[in-house]
Amino acid sequence: MIPAPSGATRLHVIVGDPIAQVRSPAGVTAAFAARGHDGILVPVQVAPADLPDFLSVATRLKNLDGIVVTIPHKFACYQACASATERAHFLHTANLMRRRADRSWHGDMVDGLGFVGAARAKGIDPRGMRALLVGAGGAGSAIALALVEAGVTDLAIHDSATERRDALIGRLNGLGRKPVRVGTRDPAGFDFVANATPAGMKEGDPLPVDVARLAPTAYCGCVITQPEVSPFVAAARRVGCVTGTGTDMYEQHQGIMVDFLLGRDGEG
Repeated sequence: MIPAPSGATRLHVIVGDPIAQVRSPAGVTAAFAARGHDGILVPVQVAPADLPDFLSVATRLKNLDGIVVTIPHKFACYQACASATERAHFLHTANLMRRRADRSWHGDMVDGLGFVGAARAKGIDPRGMRALLVGAGGAGSAIALALVEAGVTDLAIHDSATERRDALIGRLNGLGRKPVRVGTRDPAGFDFVANATPAGMKEGDPLPVDVARLAPTAYCGCVITQPEVSPFVAAARRVGCVTGTGTDMYEQHQGIMVDFLLGRDGEG
């Protein structure tokens, strides 16, 4: 049972725009209680234009210990961090922020760990696979790095924001591992297909890939949590693909998030 908050309860917030789709407030709050920590996670909806003002106020709140970041604020929140993990620095993005001793922010980016963890929980090991990633934003960048580190033999990235896509491809190729290249909406020939875009959150959104070209043997993962089964995942299931939802992804990285927010990850 989660104890009722009091004036001594430590506050964490999850910031995004939109925010109604997030699943983490209840799960993280319950995880805090399970670890004996008197803390809560609450959602706050902040427009991009208002984010600098929000961060200015958040930094001055004495009982606010951490921030979870969702779309579209992950790049901007990284810029607000005084320090960050190696992967956050590499990606220039953060989805977690916690207080340092001097009250400034330390950041991390764990979306990729959750996404690849969800695939592995379904019995899918990306090592040796050919992967197509749609979306080179905050979550997409983290998933791309995680796939490279997991040992995919080929990674193609598609994003209509070509400058952002090309910058990510350039950084990943600088690692000197398997080459990363420009992709398209055509998933033919790929073993692992990842949607890291919001496509499917709104009724009438186009599908991120041409599902008619999916192989039934391909794994299809999606970052969307609302609806729980996105149109892309539903279409992939009709083809016969093994799938992972945004909720599957969240369940895999909740423990990582809580470790970070409580300073139990050994970083920073």
